[in-house]
Amino acid sequence: MTLAERIEYSCETDRALNYCLWEYDRPAPAEDKFRSINLLYNSFAWAGVDAQAYAMVDALREKLGPWRSVFGVKQIAGRLAWEFYFYDYQRRQREISMSRVLDALAPLARCRISPPESLNYFMFSLDIDDDLACGRREIDVIHMYVGNPGSDVSSGVAYALRAGSTRLENFYFFFDATTQLRDAAKKIANSGVFDETIVPLDAVLRPELRSCRTICVANKQTHDCVYFSGIDVDQLIWFLEWQGYPQEIKTFVHDNRSQFDHLLFDAGFDYRLQDGALQILKSGYYGVF
Repeated sequence: MTLAERIEYSCETDRALNYCLWEYDRPAPAEDKFRSINLLYNSFAWAGVDAQAYAMVDALREKLGPWRSVFGVKQIAGRLAWEFYFYDYQRRQREISMSRVLDALAPLARCRISPPESLNYFMFSLDIDDDLACGRREIDVIHMYVGNPGSDVSSGVAYALRAGSTRLENFYFFFDATTQLRDAAKKIANSGVFDETIVPLDAVLRPELRSCRTICVANKQTHDCVYFSGIDVDQLIWFLEWQGYPQEIKTFVHDNRSQFDHLLFDAGFDYRLQDGALQILKSGYYGVF
């Protein structure tokens, strides 16, 4: 099936959700315009991924229902990869569990990790690539997120679950981009891998993106990360150009700008200082299906 044959159009029952599955007010009418999943299909088509990747999307929709899965299109060292995210803020009373997702994907992807369903997690994610879709590898890590009580802002802690081991990965902190911009700036500046006396803060807290809804700053083991949630299609176009995404991806969004203007998007990048310059290790943009 070609990309044109896979294109999906929005309808009046579609939900407007960001990458945390939080509702937002649409900036424009949505009827008969593109759904954000078309960004995922466009990236799959450009990368030439195995058809099993599309089958994973179908399996998750069938098992979980619509608007319960988040995708991230990642660019790492010039290559594309993907991540699927799943939320259930009911925690131990969850409906969307690791076990349920792994069961949905079992015919398509092997996994030897035993889900710790007694833990108080509210989110988890899986790394997706062509090797997984083709069956050349199994699901070897689940990224699990728990809350961070005591933080002054919405916050979370991520762990990497592998067969027989659990390892701390990241801390995340969410700031309102309108009322807490200074706090987000302070969080970025208080870092072991970034020095604003060497590289200006605007290199991370990008003026082109910070007129968004929410800014998330993450401290990871070897670097930091910033996410801008609630950017419009023009800001997404700028981001894709700035980060040097494949021309086919940039053209798809640019040429279909009016088809995406009802959506707000999320984008982010991992960074650190290297030899006195800002090094961007990975970037990504997000949508929901």
